[in-house]
Amino acid sequence: MREQLTESDVKKIQEEIEHRKLVVRKEAIEAVKEARAHGDLSENFEYHAAKKDKNKNESRIRYLERMLKTAEIVSDVSKEDEVGINNTVTVYFEEDDEEQVFRLVTSIRGNSMKHLISTESPIGKAILGKKVGDRVEVVVNDSYSYYIVIRKIENTTDDSHDAIRGY
Repeated sequence: MREQLTESDVKKIQEEIEHRKLVVRKEAIEAVKEARAHGDLSENFEYHAAKKDKNKNESRIRYLERMLKTAEIVSDVSKEDEVGINNTVTVYFEEDDEEQVFRLVTSIRGNSMKHLISTESPIGKAILGKKVGDRVEVVVNDSYSYYIVIRKIENTTDDSHDAIRGY
C-alpha cells in the first residue's frame, strides 16, 4: 500500500534524509573508525555498537527514500466545514458520554498518545469529510462499532512539531 503524504510530510522526510546523510552518517563513520583503532575486533563492543548504529542510520535513509518514491501526495486543504487532514476535531463519544479533542494527520505522523489520529485509523476513516453535527459510526472490526458526534472542527496550520514515525 502506498503511503499518503502531504507536502509538509515530504519536506520533513527530505530534511531528515539530508540530516542523516550529511551529519549522522559522518558521525557514524568516525565512531566506527575510532572503535576499530582500539584493537581486536572480535571482542570490541564499541566497534560492534558503532557498526550497528551506522547500519541503522543507513537503513532509515533507505526506508525514507523508498517511502518518498512510492508515496501518494494528498492535500491537507479541506473545506472550512469539513474534517480534513490537519484539522483539530472535537468529538463526543456516545458510549462513554465524553468529549475528546484530537488532530487528524497522515499515518506517518499518527500518535494517539499525543492526540494525533491517523487518517488510516478507524476514527480517522470514519470522520474524514464529515461536518459538525454529523453522527458517525466508527467500525473497529466486524463485531464492534460505536457512534461519535462531531462537535467542532478547527483548521490547524502548524504541524511543525509533529514527528515522522520510526519503523
